[in-house]
Amino acid sequence: MRKIARLFIIKNRIEAFAIIYALALGAAERGKHYLETWPGYQGRLLFAAAMVAVFMAGAKILDALKYERQTPNAKPDQAQRADAR
Repeated sequence: MRKIARLFIIKNRIEAFAIIYALALGAAERGKHYLETWPGYQGRLLFAAAMVAVFMAGAKILDALKYERQTPNAKPDQAQRADAR
C-alpha cells in the first residue's frame, strides 16, 4: 500500500512542473469553454480567473517543495500519524 501511495507524492521540481502544466492545460480548456459560453468581458474575466487559479496553485506546490527540502526530518508519513493522534 505504501508503494502505491508513493506514486502520488511530488518528489522533485520536474514532477511539480509537469503537474502545473497539466493544470494549465485544463484551465485553458475551461477558459475556452467560458469564452464560448459567455462572449464579451464576462468570458474573458472567467478565463483569467481560471488561469490565475493555476498560477496560485503552482506557486503553492513549488513553495511546498522548497519547504520540504528545508526540513529534511519531516516526512509525509510522520505528519499524517501526528494528525491522526
